[in-house]
Amino acid sequence: MALPNCSLKVNKELLDTSFESYRLSLDSIPTYNVELDAAVAEVKLKDSQYTLDHVRAFGMYNYLHIDPWYEDSVYFVDSKGRVLNLTVTLDTALGKPCEMFRFESDPSSCEGEQLCASLSLTSATWATLSDGTGKLTLLRTSKRGESSHIKWEVGMFSERLGEPFIIVHSLAHMLSNVHTIEVLLLRIQKDPSDTKGSGFSISLEWITVDNSAGQGENEERKYGVRKRRMMKGKTVPHYTAVEPLGKGIIVASEKPFAFTEVDGLPLEEPPAEDMEVENSDPIYFWQQTEEDVTVCVRLPEGTTKDDIRFKLAVDCLRVGVGDHAPLLDGQLFAPVDPEASSWAIKDDKSLEVSLQKRSEGPLWSEVVLGDRRGEYLMSDEQKSQLQQRLSYLTAEDLNPNPEKDKPPCNAQELEDCDMFPEDSSTLMRFDGATLKPTHVVSLGSHQFLFSVNTDPSEMPAFCLRHDVDALLWQPRPHQDNDIWEHISTFNALGYVQASKRDKKFATCAPNFSYAALCECLRRVFIYRQPTPVDTVLFNRKQDSPVFLLEELTLLL
Repeated sequence: MALPNCSLKVNKELLDTSFESYRLSLDSIPTYNVELDAAVAEVKLKDSQYTLDHVRAFGMYNYLHIDPWYEDSVYFVDSKGRVLNLTVTLDTALGKPCEMFRFESDPSSCEGEQLCASLSLTSATWATLSDGTGKLTLLRTSKRGESSHIKWEVGMFSERLGEPFIIVHSLAHMLSNVHTIEVLLLRIQKDPSDTKGSGFSISLEWITVDNSAGQGENEERKYGVRKRRMMKGKTVPHYTAVEPLGKGIIVASEKPFAFTEVDGLPLEEPPAEDMEVENSDPIYFWQQTEEDVTVCVRLPEGTTKDDIRFKLAVDCLRVGVGDHAPLLDGQLFAPVDPEASSWAIKDDKSLEVSLQKRSEGPLWSEVVLGDRRGEYLMSDEQKSQLQQRLSYLTAEDLNPNPEKDKPPCNAQELEDCDMFPEDSSTLMRFDGATLKPTHVVSLGSHQFLFSVNTDPSEMPAFCLRHDVDALLWQPRPHQDNDIWEHISTFNALGYVQASKRDKKFATCAPNFSYAALCECLRRVFIYRQPTPVDTVLFNRKQDSPVFLLEELTLLL
């Protein structure tokens, strides 16, 4: 059965069609430096960690962790096994590193594979920490902003959970007097069955830890692992996070993920009952004109009008028979007009669905996104037009008519920002109870740029490229029909970031006042939003304010 599809709805009020360009601002930016008595605990990739996924997950790891609850605090782990805190006071100074926690043993002395230590600030008073060798520790931090000098203590849980991992997300919630912490762990493991690929697979493990195993009211409850769920995929996800209260999980990746294990046991799903259809390949045939699309779906013998289960919306279609698994179910290639569309049973053997296109002209490449079980029937006129369009590919000369109004496209003239990923990325939401996908969006050419915590009470937001702009999306799982909300736009950032070949990190301010692109070695580019500044630059032709670009050089 095809996955339930939905779409990302752009808020046009957040788009600025009059934006022209950025201008370089020479305003000075306060910069500070501090001496460290030990280097940051950076772990170099080994020869066995040679894939692009290893680089994405571990080689591009950000060792500096900002506190979403107290934005003037950042944390990192140094080579002595200490978790250090730096307090940043704008326009004043950068405080000295303060030790908050120290590993019992030096992780670097551990035999076997080791990854970088990873930290996730779970709540205002809790944190999760990995030493990079497969050990997960829960830490009580007190209220960090008010007690920045108080060292953290182990919160009655510190266990080894198998192969080394990094923590990608965590959150805490309280329900019926039970304190629960949800943690997402990322591993890259050798996969002998992957003989045609890199030989590795990516696993996401969703672990639930709580203190429900208490002995008495006056006795402090011990924390333990209550549930472990394993997901598998072929690429490191761009984004993954657990929903509030642990009701679900959202994953954005180039290739889809799926749950495979629960508490160490393989997850086996009974396949949906298939209908007996003579020669079920293909299931349907379809053809189109510039105005409409016609789909003929094969039906089992004896099907009547009352057996048909048909549902059509502007961008979704579902066709089924009785209680069987739907024959077609998912997001349409393009919007249609439901009121002008219709269906009918033809010759008691097929269901003919006529879909009226909302926009005339563009041809569809498929009916339902991701569904390859149909066969496209092209008319003789369409075949002739296609043959004429492709005739230049069989010409003896590379460009037989160079003076033509529209010469053949030269791929060398394309800029990096015009290139799109080879694989079509997807954004999926999985239900925490059934572990099945409930929403899926095909990101297509919407390149993933970065994720950022803008509000500690909500899931991390993520930024996607839309045309030349960069749009920030906030997951809102409680909104059934619109669980991804467009909350801000960074004008032309999708275009300009493509020219930064040395870019390593990207982020934005929690109040969306600016976006920043950080290079590997020296520079950070800051792109301000249209807000009043001390020195306003104006476009001389139209006397309109322009956006400012500031360049900050890092002293490393």
